[in-house]
Amino acid sequence: MTPGNSLGSDSFGSEIADASQRPVFDATITPHRSLGQNGFRIVMTLVCLASVISSLPFVLLGAWPVAGFFGLDIVALFVAFHVNFRHARAFERIVVTPLEVFLRKVSHHGREAVWRFNPAWTRLERQTDEDYGLLALTLVSRGQSVAIASALSPQERSGFADALGSALSSARRGPDYGTP
Repeated sequence: MTPGNSLGSDSFGSEIADASQRPVFDATITPHRSLGQNGFRIVMTLVCLASVISSLPFVLLGAWPVAGFFGLDIVALFVAFHVNFRHARAFERIVVTPLEVFLRKVSHHGREAVWRFNPAWTRLERQTDEDYGLLALTLVSRGQSVAIASALSPQERSGFADALGSALSSARRGPDYGTP
């Protein structure tokens, strides 16, 4: 019998420890943003160009304050995009292992909240509507509940709920240690 195959060896113990720490499910949810940085530059360039071209006749006719109002529109649009991009920094990360369910939420301000649940005592509650589909998901464990996946659409949330529910069931069964 080789040392690696003996029942009292450290390699078997480390294999069990590795299997219990190996994620069954690992997902990061970020708010969807359809406009990236390059798209933002293109939109702002086109808006600025349109504002200059539109305000030029008013300036030539002596109604120069109109150009200032076009400039205010550009500033307001820039601020709106800036706020939108700041909110896109928020995310949720959910990791399910056979030993724990780890949930980390980071707001767009950078505030972080972390929850750790035992997968044996954690359930996934769904709030559905006939017309709109899956409205809300909540992780519930021992009297504590946390809303998750609020940044997803109802269809995406439904697929996410199925995958997370399957991962929780798998984590409850425990790790597969490679035994036949």
